[in-house]
Amino acid sequence: MIEGVAVKELKALTDDRGFLMEILRADEPIFERFGQVYVTGCRKGVVKGWHYHKEQTDHFICLLGRALVVLYDPREGSTTKGKVEEYYLESPPGAAARPPILLKIPPYVYHGFTASGCEEARIINVPTIPYRHDRPDEYRHPWNSEEIPYRWPADVTRGG
Repeated sequence: MIEGVAVKELKALTDDRGFLMEILRADEPIFERFGQVYVTGCRKGVVKGWHYHKEQTDHFICLLGRALVVLYDPREGSTTKGKVEEYYLESPPGAAARPPILLKIPPYVYHGFTASGCEEARIINVPTIPYRHDRPDEYRHPWNSEEIPYRWPADVTRGG
């Protein structure tokens, strides 16, 4: 696992009315601090990425569909420098074989995502700092950058 990345398995409690699933609690070791909560979506064939943050840690949870989230560690001094990892985030309540997860992405780790096996994937993010419109903590790279050793699946034809 990339240094600083963490995965929390989520449990959906289901009954005949539907389900309830806790995502992130302030009394858990994975929690750092609260910045804001937002939802973002990505359509099939499109990548949202690459980008990284210098200050914020992201906490991704899939709300709808299935998302392929890819991480790349370019950090000097990291024990996992150069490593690429794929994570499939499933919407709740999730199949018994693959429960939903929360994916914690630390600063300076590039990340991007696309819908996988569905028309659209929606992710809730709980970053550790609020978005600053006047000076965003967001640093971008092209989705198909040769500098990042990863090639998105063949059905992905554009990014942003």
